[in-house]
Amino acid sequence: MKIIRSLSEMSGHARERREQGCKIALVPTMGYLHLGHLSLMRIARQYAEEVVTSIFVNPIQFGPREDLSSYPRDPERDQKLAAEAGTATLFIPADNDMYPQGFQSFVDVEKITQGLCGRSRPGHFRGVATVVAKLFNIVQPHYAVFGQKDAQQVAVIRRMVADLNMPVEIIIAPIVREPDGLAMSSRNVYLSGQERQDALVLYRSLAMAQEMIQQGEREPQAVISRMTGLISAVPSSRIDYIEIVDAASLEPVQRLAGELLLALAVYIGRTRLIDNCLVTVEKEVAAL
Repeated sequence: MKIIRSLSEMSGHARERREQGCKIALVPTMGYLHLGHLSLMRIARQYAEEVVTSIFVNPIQFGPREDLSSYPRDPERDQKLAAEAGTATLFIPADNDMYPQGFQSFVDVEKITQGLCGRSRPGHFRGVATVVAKLFNIVQPHYAVFGQKDAQQVAVIRRMVADLNMPVEIIIAPIVREPDGLAMSSRNVYLSGQERQDALVLYRSLAMAQEMIQQGEREPQAVISRMTGLISAVPSSRIDYIEIVDAASLEPVQRLAGELLLALAVYIGRTRLIDNCLVTVEKEVAAL
């Protein structure tokens, strides 16, 4: 596996590989890799000969009271895991190279970032869109692979790519979960033993919601109320949001029909966790 830290070297390497006729797939990460990240790399290998994994803890997507300084890092372990998962090139740029002195250009995807995590993390998705646009420009990938766990991020990146005519195909990989259902996340390391057990309520609430919908519930607020009650019963929990939205637009729905995203963000202790699931509900046909 080749390790590149220079932006110009990464661009040159990608250009050379494209000239050789190789397809390139990019897997953007913030490091502290887990099985979810590794699944993205393995999926990328199905699409391209050259898998580029980036590791960059992006400072401009963190709020002033968020965990930038304490975000978990383990570079040596990351390098070993990325190589084992089939990464050909590991791109690890420095902060001052990605955002040199005088940097003042940002990508702002507007409407789709206003709800869900965007409501409680102002500026977060501007940071995400900006760094992903920069990575696309540097690496020039044919494909980029993202995980469904970050559902709003997926929607934002898709919107940006479509709106700005970026020549990259976005591949979405399913959520990877622990055997007990907890969605894998680098931030799970923050959880104490009891909090780790408490965090399972996110998955249980989504499973309950899916069951309610399968049994015929069509009122969003009825589902959200049941989820709220289940999660609130866990003493260490604090709900940021629970929402049911249209899977494409992320707009709230008045009735459960079509392609839906059930999304939630919940603090367990001091750790903010997100999870979601996709549900398809056949639209009702009005009687003649």
